[in-house]
Amino acid sequence: MNQEFLYVIMIIMLGYLLKRLRVLKETDGEVISKIIFKITLPALVLVTFDSVKIETSLILIPVIVFIFGIMTALLGVLFFKHEKRELKGSFLMLSGFNVGLFAFPLVHAIWGVKGLTYFSMFDVGTSFTVFGIAYILGSYFSEEGLGLKPVEILKRLSKSVPLMTYIIASILNYSHIHLPDLIIHVAKTISGANMPLSLLLLGLYLNFKFEKQLIKPMLKFLTFRYGLGLIVGLALYFFLPYGQMFRSTMLIGLLLPCAASALTFAVEFNYSTTRLIAIISNITILISIVILYIFANFI
Repeated sequence: MNQEFLYVIMIIMLGYLLKRLRVLKETDGEVISKIIFKITLPALVLVTFDSVKIETSLILIPVIVFIFGIMTALLGVLFFKHEKRELKGSFLMLSGFNVGLFAFPLVHAIWGVKGLTYFSMFDVGTSFTVFGIAYILGSYFSEEGLGLKPVEILKRLSKSVPLMTYIIASILNYSHIHLPDLIIHVAKTISGANMPLSLLLLGLYLNFKFEKQLIKPMLKFLTFRYGLGLIVGLALYFFLPYGQMFRSTMLIGLLLPCAASALTFAVEFNYSTTRLIAIISNITILISIVILYIFANFI
């Protein structure tokens, strides 16, 4: 496992080095991210769900994640009530988790296909949190004070290729329907590119230049996010009556980095805090790498 972690860090650093040497640019990341979310990640999901049996208890994972998202939103409104409207909205938009890009490569290195199955279900709950709760709050707390758009939210959910793939793959799994071997073999070949592309993209997006006045709000947000995630995660780990992998998924999942979609929402709602959101996303990646390594060793 230590060796796999070393490989992961080296690929992330390679992505960062390629950016520093101007072999790649951050703008190239848009194309890479589209390839990941629309091709390699769905392929990985199809292969994973075709080869394992999904236990009934796994349905609880997205439910718990979504409930945690609601709890985070309610507590966040109180915790950041004295912050400016736009800053409050920025923090609340960061309530999701970066599962597809960040967690999948590391989880696969540690737990293999079984781990991917559990974290895939976690990602389903995250998708509803990001495109539901985070999107609504980001819209509401923007300077324009945009109204709620349930139709727009449903459209976003339906256009999420990974989410639709999760749903279809889950239905096929529960129905004991297997895709033709040809499709699975092709998907398996494509899915092999998911890990290196995801890690290179993380390195490509790393950027830690920020103004000193941003330190205080960042520390406040990080304290809230990781403090709440750790408290709830430990409670679920010790008190849930399920297996080790289930409880480990909940504990580690609630300590993953912020969802990358927050930056997209910030641009859509004309936030002036896009740089702050990007920096926080980068910092949470580093923090979560350390957390994942420590917990994986202890668990």
